[in-house]
Amino acid sequence: MTFESFMNSIGIADPHGRGWLSVVLTFMFAWIVTYLFIPKVRTFALKVGWADEPNARRLHQEPRPNAGGLAIYTGVMAAIILAGCLAPIVLAKVQVAVLAILLGGSVLVLVGFIDDQFGGLPALFRLLVQVLTALLLVVCGIQIHLVYFGAPIDGIISVAFTVLWIVGITNAVNLMDGIDGLAGGVSFITAMSLLAASAQFEARAAATLICAGAGGAALGFLRHNYHPSRIFMGDAGAYFLGYVLAATSILGNVKMTTLTSLVGTIVFFIVPVVDTSQVIIKRLLSGTNPMSTPGKDHLHHRLLAQGFSQRHSAVILWGVTLAGGIIAMRMQGIRQMAIVVTAIGIALLLIMTVWLRLRAIVESPDKPISNPDEQP
Repeated sequence: MTFESFMNSIGIADPHGRGWLSVVLTFMFAWIVTYLFIPKVRTFALKVGWADEPNARRLHQEPRPNAGGLAIYTGVMAAIILAGCLAPIVLAKVQVAVLAILLGGSVLVLVGFIDDQFGGLPALFRLLVQVLTALLLVVCGIQIHLVYFGAPIDGIISVAFTVLWIVGITNAVNLMDGIDGLAGGVSFITAMSLLAASAQFEARAAATLICAGAGGAALGFLRHNYHPSRIFMGDAGAYFLGYVLAATSILGNVKMTTLTSLVGTIVFFIVPVVDTSQVIIKRLLSGTNPMSTPGKDHLHHRLLAQGFSQRHSAVILWGVTLAGGIIAMRMQGIRQMAIVVTAIGIALLLIMTVWLRLRAIVESPDKPISNPDEQP
C-alpha cells in the first residue's frame, strides 16, 4: 500500500495538502506547550496557595495544586493560533465557530478558576453562566437540529436540547474528575475519537482543529496527572474541556434525525454520561439533592471499593471510553481503517504517556510538597 492510498483509506482526500499536516502540528503544539507549561504553573500555584487541601472526600493526603486548567487552556489557545498561521485560508472558513467555542470556553475557565481558588460562587450562578455560554453557541449557529420524519421540530425545543447537551456534558466531565488521570485520559480519548469522526467531513473543519488542540493539551496534562498526580486540572480545566468537547460534537450542522444518530453522539461520552446519570438517579431515589450533595458514588468510587487502585480504575474507564469511541465512530459510518488507526494511535499515545510518567517516578521519586521545584 502506497502512502497516498493509505491516507485515502483513513479519509484524507488530499495527502499532499496542508490541511492534515496542520491538524497534526496543532495537536503536537498543544501537547508540548501544555506539558512544558504545567511545571511553571505548578510551582507558582504552590507558592500562592492555589491548591486543594485534603479532606474526607479527597484521596490525596497533602495539598495538590489545582491550576492545571490554566495550562490546558494556554495549550489549546496557542495551538489554535498556530493553526491560523499554518492554514489561514482553512481557519478563515470556520473562524466564527472557532471563536465562539473559545470565547465560551474562556468564560468558563474564568468562572471555574475563581471557584477553584476563592470558592463561594453559588451553584445557580455557575449554572447560569453555563447556560449563557451554551446560548452563545446557538447564536453563532452551533446547535443540534431535531428533525422528525423529515420535518424540523420547533426551534425552541432544538435550542433547549442544545443547551441541555452543552451544560450536561460540561458538568459531567467536571463531576468525573475524582481520581488521578481519569478526566484527562477520558478527555484525550474523546477528543481524538471526535477528531477522527469530524476529519471525514469538510463541514466540520472547525471541530477537527479544536479537537486536535484539546486532545494534545489533555495528553500533555495527563503526563503530570497520572497517579501519583503532581497537579489537578480543577473546575477551570474540567469546565473548559467539557464545554469544548460538547460543542465540537455538534459542529457541522448535526441533525438528530433518528435515534441512532442521537445515540451515536452520546456514546462518544459514554463514561461521563453514565457516571453522572447513575449518580443523579441514585441521589434522587435517596431523597437528596443530586447537584449539591457530595458523595462517593461515582463509577471510580465503585471501582476503588472493589479493590482496584487509582491507576487501574483510571485505565479501566479509559478502556470503556475508547470502546465507546470505536462504537460511536462505527455508528457514524466512519471507515474501518480510520477507526483502527485512531484506536491504535490513542492506545500507543496513552501507553507512552504512562510509561514516561512511571519512569520519571522511578528515576526521581516525588519529593515533599514543600520542595516542588525538585519534582520530576
